[in-house]
Amino acid sequence: MFSFHSIKDYQSLLLNGKATCADAVSYYIKNIEQNKHLNAFLEIYKEEALERAALLDAKRKAGNALGKLHGIVIGLKDVISFKGHKLSAGSRILENFQAVYNATAVERLLQEDAIIIGRQNCDEFAMGSSNENSAYGNVLNAADNSRVPGGSSGGSAVAVQAKLCMISLGSDTGGSVRQPADFCGVVGLKPSYGRVSRYGVIAYASSFDQIGIFANSVEDAGLILEVIAGKDDFDSTATKDIFKFSGQHEKKNFKIGYFPATFNHPGIDPEIAVTQKNFISHLQKEGFEVSQIEFDLLDYIVPAYYILTTAEASSNLARYDGLKYGAQQPAKDLNEQINLTRSQFFGKEVQRRIMLGTFVLSEGYYEAYITQAQKVRNILLKKIKEIFAEVDAIVSPVSPTTAFKTGEKNNDPIAMFLADIYTVFANLTGIPAISIPLFKHSNGMPFGLQIMASHLNEVTLLAISEHLAEVNKTVNQPANV
Repeated sequence: MFSFHSIKDYQSLLLNGKATCADAVSYYIKNIEQNKHLNAFLEIYKEEALERAALLDAKRKAGNALGKLHGIVIGLKDVISFKGHKLSAGSRILENFQAVYNATAVERLLQEDAIIIGRQNCDEFAMGSSNENSAYGNVLNAADNSRVPGGSSGGSAVAVQAKLCMISLGSDTGGSVRQPADFCGVVGLKPSYGRVSRYGVIAYASSFDQIGIFANSVEDAGLILEVIAGKDDFDSTATKDIFKFSGQHEKKNFKIGYFPATFNHPGIDPEIAVTQKNFISHLQKEGFEVSQIEFDLLDYIVPAYYILTTAEASSNLARYDGLKYGAQQPAKDLNEQINLTRSQFFGKEVQRRIMLGTFVLSEGYYEAYITQAQKVRNILLKKIKEIFAEVDAIVSPVSPTTAFKTGEKNNDPIAMFLADIYTVFANLTGIPAISIPLFKHSNGMPFGLQIMASHLNEVTLLAISEHLAEVNKTVNQPANV
């Protein structure tokens, strides 16, 4: 029976004739069909994936040069453009829209022989922390179907968690890769802003959005990043820096910093706080140089983030007016058509964020909200440079709780927003961050550790992540990274 452990092991099986790409695709199609109740996939590219698998098997047998991702089966969050396929952003307003070009990241995956197996469910326009805001139904956590998978990339996280594909690409605007990875017990990597081109990603908040990666291991996430990263003429924010990750790094005792406020916050689950404090203490015993970093801005992070992202969303989503493309609602005049279309086909959470963003951008309130939030962001950018002059990485919880029950926070949007309290820092400052699954709660659910490094320093981030996973094994905690 086919099984997948890592990209390296799988490709070794292919080269030794002990597996085929067709075997892999058939295995995942069967798993997806058997786990339809999870609602992780909106669409499976069954025939197309099998045809590509057959072509790749023939290519390998012919002795032709193989791509770095030869035969790797990958799912795409429903905000990432794949030419000729539906692209809805989890919204009814784009229900029948078909992508007319490939996202740069998708183009690079295909150039390296990857197989795209399907389109994954997500919160509408990537707005949500629980994957309960999709127009196509919520996604279930495979570890406990009564719980959410996290959001907004919940379908992408569950797809890796439940072995429905090898790798998923998601998007991370405020934690939408790391938080669902945490809830589902997989690796979730958010690269630096600009490391990966945003071309072909449906925009939520353009100065925050970044394509992220779900994988079973840090090494696999690093290899995917190596393929999709880099300069792109279609995205002026994409960096020219070349990223290389070998997966082999010298082990050394890095300098680790942490914010005491993150573990002492009144909203954090006590078991998560204690477990991670104990792990940090263990790092000191292992010879790491661990230091507390005074940080008194934690309470300002979430408000600043939501002011700025909703303002950008209000602007970005103005294009969905029922005139150019997407769903349309007939009306007697232009104003009524726009009003009816947006009222009927946008979900409640998207409407809430558009209205909030429009409000903070309005005359008389811009100075009080946008200007102040930008000041917070600038202070954070200055602070982060000071911090990384002293330490190699910052560690923190990913989320204040493990995966919560479906519907638990639906009537309290503030509580839902606060679920992002530890993740939005990396998006506000543009630094890379990762969630690695190290721990298990007494309630049976996984939870991880967030690690952050300086801008464009993913090599150090991934090296530390691998090192901490090894250290974690010595304290008798399950780890799969």
